Amino acid sequence: MLLAICPALTHGWAMTPISQNPALAALLILVASAILAGTTLLAKALGTDVLGPALNPMQISHGRFLFAFLVIVTTVGILRPRLGRVHWGLHVGRTSFGWLGITLMFASVAFIPIADATAISFLNPVFAMVLAIPLLKEGVGPWRWMAAIVALIGALVLLRPTPASFQPAALLALTAAAVIGMELIFIKKLSGREIPIQILLINNAMGLTIATVAVSFVFQMPTPQQWAALAAIGVLMACAQACFVNGMARADASFVAPISYATLIFAALYDFAVFQVVPDSVSMIGSAIILTGGLILVWREARQRQALSR
Repeated sequence: MLLAICPALTHGWAMTPISQNPALAALLILVASAILAGTTLLAKALGTDVLGPALNPMQISHGRFLFAFLVIVTTVGILRPRLGRVHWGLHVGRTSFGWLGITLMFASVAFIPIADATAISFLNPVFAMVLAIPLLKEGVGPWRWMAAIVALIGALVLLRPTPASFQPAALLALTAAAVIGMELIFIKKLSGREIPIQILLINNAMGLTIATVAVSFVFQMPTPQQWAALAAIGVLMACAQACFVNGMARADASFVAPISYATLIFAALYDFAVFQVVPDSVSMIGSAIILTGGLILVWREARQRQALSR
């Protein structure tokens, strides 16, 4: 199934050698950004009454894991990659935080503009950076701290911390970013130890198990349109992961990382096209500040890699 949706993209999942191709990498990351923004759009439609009675975020998360797992297990059956040792503890940690993060993210987009939730989600690397200090014993220099502070100021702007404009639901997106930042720590520990397709397979299998238990308390029968949207979220998420993994494999991270910020543009366009939501000045300023912090971090990492390679 995934082979038909994203042809020639699954090779990178098995860690086979891939030639550098910055132009293709940029295209793949751009496609992944458009797809990821599309999943939040579908989540918003499911969390409101657009496609029928609003679904609980845990049910939306369950649909995401269910259909993504079906896509990935089908791909594994076709490719038959050589699977290696499984680091179960790391997988349990990564999947638990991943499930909670995506559930909180889906909950937030039902109440705030998709662009705002997407911008706040870009704090993931900032939280991961801070958490890496005690958990991975990594050193953080002044430029990284500057990037983190700038990004957090942008998040504060988006939260609109005044009695008249404060958006409590934005705290859901902020918490999601922090939780997914913790997931990134586990992903970093897994990277290099297992092949990408094995990580995705186990992650989605565990995520489906957790989501199935959680959804049993809130399940309601979806409408046909909601079933289609749930299936689309899962399939698109798997496809976006394939695009992103292969894009990262074809160019330096410092080159492709800024391109992923296009997700914010797609999110704003989708929100306007479907829900007629126009970003206000506060949203644009807050998003711009967060992106500035992210770009400072990307620039600094690129400079450090260049210095080490000399």
